[in-house]
Amino acid sequence: MKLELARSAGFCYGVRRAVEMAEQAARSGCRCVMLGPVIHNGSVIERLKAQGVALAETPEQVPEGAAVIIRSHGEGRPVHQALAARGCRVIDATCPNVARIHHLVARAEAEGRQVLIIGMRAHPEVQAIAGWCGHPVVLEGAQELEQWLQEGPERKSLPLTMVSQTTSTQMIWDLSVEKAKKQCTNLKIFDTICNATYKRQSEAQALAARCGAMIVIGGRDSSNTKRLWELCAALCPDTVWIERAAELEPSNLCRKASIGITAGASTPGWIIKEVYDKMSDENFEIEESFAEMLEKSIKTLNTGEKVTGVVTGIAPTEIYVDLGTKHAGYIPVSELTDDPTVKVEDLVKVGDEIETYVMRVNDQEGVVTLSKKRLDTVKSWDDIEQAREEHTTVEGVVTEENKGGVVVNIKGVRVFIPASQTGLPRDAAMSELLKKKVRLRITEVNRARRRVVGSIRAVEAEERAAKAAEVWNNIEEGKRYSGTVKSLTSYGAFVDIGGVDGMVHISELSWSRIKHPSEVVSVGDSVEVYVISFDPEKKKISLGMKDRGQDPWSVFTGKYNIGDTANVRVVKLMTFGAFAEIVPGVDGLIHISQIADHRIDKPGDVLSEGQMVDVKITDIDYDHKKVSLSIRALLENAQRTQSAGAAEGEDAVVASSDSEGTEVAADFNEE
Repeated sequence: MKLELARSAGFCYGVRRAVEMAEQAARSGCRCVMLGPVIHNGSVIERLKAQGVALAETPEQVPEGAAVIIRSHGEGRPVHQALAARGCRVIDATCPNVARIHHLVARAEAEGRQVLIIGMRAHPEVQAIAGWCGHPVVLEGAQELEQWLQEGPERKSLPLTMVSQTTSTQMIWDLSVEKAKKQCTNLKIFDTICNATYKRQSEAQALAARCGAMIVIGGRDSSNTKRLWELCAALCPDTVWIERAAELEPSNLCRKASIGITAGASTPGWIIKEVYDKMSDENFEIEESFAEMLEKSIKTLNTGEKVTGVVTGIAPTEIYVDLGTKHAGYIPVSELTDDPTVKVEDLVKVGDEIETYVMRVNDQEGVVTLSKKRLDTVKSWDDIEQAREEHTTVEGVVTEENKGGVVVNIKGVRVFIPASQTGLPRDAAMSELLKKKVRLRITEVNRARRRVVGSIRAVEAEERAAKAAEVWNNIEEGKRYSGTVKSLTSYGAFVDIGGVDGMVHISELSWSRIKHPSEVVSVGDSVEVYVISFDPEKKKISLGMKDRGQDPWSVFTGKYNIGDTANVRVVKLMTFGAFAEIVPGVDGLIHISQIADHRIDKPGDVLSEGQMVDVKITDIDYDHKKVSLSIRALLENAQRTQSAGAAEGEDAVVASSDSEGTEVAADFNEE
């Protein structure tokens, strides 16, 4: 008798994550409480209680200041608000797939759309989803949807957003979608059934169809386990639902040729093993007879099969493998690896067990051609699907620039990254990414069409969010950061200080008066900044760049006094005069009456912005840090000097004339 265990039986990613978070909280030694069972499995809950994790049913039962574990089903917005009011630290173990639905319905509410939730009303996941939007409608299937639309014909034209409980069956969802598409005119549909749920249900149905009996393992409160039981029972009448191995009576199944085992998403591996071991202990696995072993030895292999063998020899061009059949197997070196620099001896050795893929079978010659590369590609597809399901980050190398994006190679699988998901600016060339190793998230997998779509931007956004959280946790006024200029506006520059953008106002870029930030910085520049102020609620940070340790007024007063002459730069023209920069950070006023030695209509008649002129410092107001300047004073000084020089010249001319006249007269007399 044969036992067959479904590949996807047991914990899904979201449940495993929730249990691990709860166990980690217990190990930390802090006082922590589950708000409702973290998953629907009594045995797991009892284990967590034994580790010191208490159980509360409502926020009011949670001790103030305790750490609260939000279960994998999630909680609504009011619950989070109640916990915050009690000063509780939240450990949010909400399944990421469920959290995505929370964002979808909250956005729908903000857009003024009516939310329709397809799922079980009493299920905690559905109740949590409903808690993130106002007045949602919960419907348990297409029949209830039809009834709801008939009760209010005007509802067909409402803006509707439809989501599903993650553990609902695909059939219920598909029927509901079909009904909604036919009758509703303003509809947004989000297929939020968890891929792991769909995969588990499909595997269980396939197993039930070919087995004589089925064992479904899971808690009685588990919705997805109940779905598995219903689906299996429809195909295999001898289907039993148990929580633990103790409930199993193997003798009731002993006459079945094959028995399938599956388990709900909240069933831990140790319970599945407990059931599997109990069935095995009852000698349900019949030993192979000599005839069966003989049949196996002469078995004909088929192309596409996965087979395991032992390496018996290594030649320069191929590796010989004993498959335990009548065939002689070999792997061409070209089918061993994609890396041409790797030596065969470093990858395999005689005696190694190796799993391969059957490429070609030659029954006449008794030879089978194998490939390790192709099997690795198949496994890579499995890894890709798992990465999509569990929202994990993968690495690959950008191999080509494609129309509308780039292609990344991940263990032999081509992953398309749309241009909008490359993380590059719109005007940047995508060729910048070629041959670079990148980290990305898998967003879409279609194995039948061999299509995989990913996002580099999603990883960068997540990393940026983590860095931003770290910045906000440690930010304080006066703290210095090394940042990068991200963008410029007319009023300042935005600087990335590690996941968060702060703004340096134009007045904080330089002590000098400037018209535009581009006079001081450019996009991409690395700059040193410090925090002037911040607002965590509005997520705003004000930064400064100019050196506060250098006081421009002290520099000015140490260099100039009243009566000194300075060469200044005209920085702004006004109707009443012109402002001029004496030293960076200190401006003085040249009143319109002090610009020229004659009456002028406006400062622009004589001066222009950016012009360098000599001025006299006529007054310094040390209390109010104001300086008066004058061009006229210098002009008048120059005129007085010129006049004095002219007068001296006239006297000299007269003296010269008298002298010459005397000499002439003397000469004349002598004659």
